[in-house]
Amino acid sequence: MSDTAVPDVLVLRKGTHGIPIEQYADAIRDRLPDHTVVLARTPAEERDAIRDATFVTGMTLEVDLLDAAENLSVFACAYAGTGHLPLEKLEERGVAVTNASGVHGPNIGEHVLGSILHFTRRFHVGARRQRRREWRHYRARELQGSTVTVVGLGAIGRAVCDRLEPFGVETIGVRYTPEKGGPTDEVIGFEGAAFDDALARTDYLVLACPLTETTRGLLDHEAFVTIDPDAVLVNVARGPVVETDALVEALRSNWIRGASLDVTDPEPLPEEHPLWTFENVQITPHNAGHTPQYYDRLADIVAENVTRIDDDGADADLENQVLP
Repeated sequence: MSDTAVPDVLVLRKGTHGIPIEQYADAIRDRLPDHTVVLARTPAEERDAIRDATFVTGMTLEVDLLDAAENLSVFACAYAGTGHLPLEKLEERGVAVTNASGVHGPNIGEHVLGSILHFTRRFHVGARRQRRREWRHYRARELQGSTVTVVGLGAIGRAVCDRLEPFGVETIGVRYTPEKGGPTDEVIGFEGAAFDDALARTDYLVLACPLTETTRGLLDHEAFVTIDPDAVLVNVARGPVVETDALVEALRSNWIRGASLDVTDPEPLPEEHPLWTFENVQITPHNAGHTPQYYDRLADIVAENVTRIDDDGADADLENQVLP
């Protein structure tokens, strides 16, 4: 198939930062064998191919590229968040925007469970003694009977709760609209005594919420003073949900037992940053969601929406549509 063909689906490389975008394009081709799926490999190819493309997918869509898109009707964002997109211009152009909501649940859910078990069984202590070739016993813990607070009950938060179910834990969910309930034993809001009480009695605090004005700096100095000092923080949300200086202070002062951070503020974390130095801090480079299955689930959404457009045209009801 020639990459100079007019694409039914155009896959952009821009903004992928090392993500295996070829795998994503191949997954879409597998699901749409009767359609022309083109991967633009260079900026020049992107500008050329987007001119006639109606359905485009990728991590980002910059304004200059949008200006070159003469026939664009759908942009399928490969991220769950769309705040980085030129949404006003897309809306002015009447371009429908979809996102990747829901594709992160299984992979990030497993990451969170692994992080919790890492600290429950104190594998970091075992790894340190292995490096030193020390055969010395240490006391681990059991997850059963613990209290886990999950901040954010979207696809990721629900996946975390599903994976915690067999372990016999008490769960507290935090969401904007607690009256809607959720998959946890208890559901509360972000403010007031209920949130402070949850911090004070939680053993594992999982951040799986979007970054908003409400959640920015949610864990500040006051929160770390309130939280149970035997608690572990797991952040798979966004770095700025946690005030980094307050987290460092909490770790130095033993206000928390440890932290598992897939996201940080700043990000990437500078080489000289003190967070690297704590033995009770687990750091991963914002890759909790990067598994091969991620792209398969994302390709499922794209292929389904292309099929809906084939069947219903411009009036198609698109999966994961966020605009308009």
